[in-house]
Amino acid sequence: MQRIGRVIRLREGTESEYERYHANVWPEILEAIRKSGIRNHTIFRHGRWLFSYFELPDNISLTEAGRIISSCDVCRKWEKLMHTLQEPLPESSGDNWWVMMKEVFHASN
Repeated sequence: MQRIGRVIRLREGTESEYERYHANVWPEILEAIRKSGIRNHTIFRHGRWLFSYFELPDNISLTEAGRIISSCDVCRKWEKLMHTLQEPLPESSGDNWWVMMKEVFHASN
């Protein structure tokens, strides 16, 4: 199982709006996440910083999972909406503003 960590920052003053959207994520988004193979998707917020964690089976690449999600019209609409609340980091590339993080520790029980 791959463990993926990513980070992004919210635009100033959008924290409450971002949380409102994520308290009621559109069903099509949840279905696309499920179809992509992503499991245990969690987003944490500290101030304006967001940390995303999810797991992906070894037989599915992050690129393939992203392709499945981006093939959904509603997901593209969601992403466009989220871009109004997020700000790209200098390390961001293209349409994917989340920046990958390096795993430095994992304890498994």
